[in-house]
Amino acid sequence: MRSTTAAAAAVDPALLSSAVSFSAGRELKLTAKNFPAVKFTGKRLTVSCAAASSPSQFGRRALMYMATTSFLMPFPNSASATDENSLLQEEIKKVLTKAKAPGLLRLVFHDAGTFDEGDKTGGMNGSIVYELDRPENTGLQKPVKILEKVKGQVDSVRPVSWADLIAVAGAEAVSICGGPKIPVQLGRIDATVPDPVGKLPEESLDANAMKQSFRKKGFSAQELVALSGAHTLGNKGFGNPSVFDNSYYKILLEKPWSPSDSMSSMIGLPSDRALSEDGECIRWITKYAEDQNLFFEDFKKVYTKLVNTGAKWRSV
Repeated sequence: MRSTTAAAAAVDPALLSSAVSFSAGRELKLTAKNFPAVKFTGKRLTVSCAAASSPSQFGRRALMYMATTSFLMPFPNSASATDENSLLQEEIKKVLTKAKAPGLLRLVFHDAGTFDEGDKTGGMNGSIVYELDRPENTGLQKPVKILEKVKGQVDSVRPVSWADLIAVAGAEAVSICGGPKIPVQLGRIDATVPDPVGKLPEESLDANAMKQSFRKKGFSAQELVALSGAHTLGNKGFGNPSVFDNSYYKILLEKPWSPSDSMSSMIGLPSDRALSEDGECIRWITKYAEDQNLFFEDFKKVYTKLVNTGAKWRSV
């Protein structure tokens, strides 16, 4: 067999089969029937994930299979964290649009938001794929289905957990809509069972109850306000639904729902409006309304904290 470049030499033997061809240049192609085309350019890994057959419709059994296989299958030691993250980002960008961004960001909150600091249950563990039939998760089937395609493509190169995939997808959703770029550490292990019920804060809570709920998850009032700024995306009435900015806080200060009418009552959730009536929260609402850069910096920090809470990590 002819010698290859240094980039090709780093290929994990587990990816190779009897039907492998090497070119004399920098490009390595796996032509086996069941493997995607893999191209190495220098140290960067690019994957052309052309499926051997059309994607099947995924159901509950498929979700469970994908979650458990990503938990059981080891990652190749030669793959760097940078390559893993780049591969995830590239595949997510193929399916991500601004219209889909709010749903993907909501998926992050509903997976990670189950964390309970008292009993150490819940958190960013991918268990949301087992919890889609819960009333609070209505509408999340669509973003999960979007990510199923990504997971299938990435898993054909190296296994990825649902928890990692959702965390990176949420960060990409923020970025595509003009928000801060948020680096996401990889290595989370998926849960194999649903999280306990009743762990997500209800939309009807007042400010004191919201703060208490978030304290149980390890978040301060300031972090609660910063995370709530994600509601600027979507059809909640806070500015442009596909632009991530500080409009959420500006509108909270205006309180357009005060003269109660049918239209103004549709702006935000009851819990959003409650924050603007709380003395501790209003200080941070005012700061973020006046300084978008501060909001971006604080959101980046608290998003990172959110997607790491309750996570179980694979050993290096």
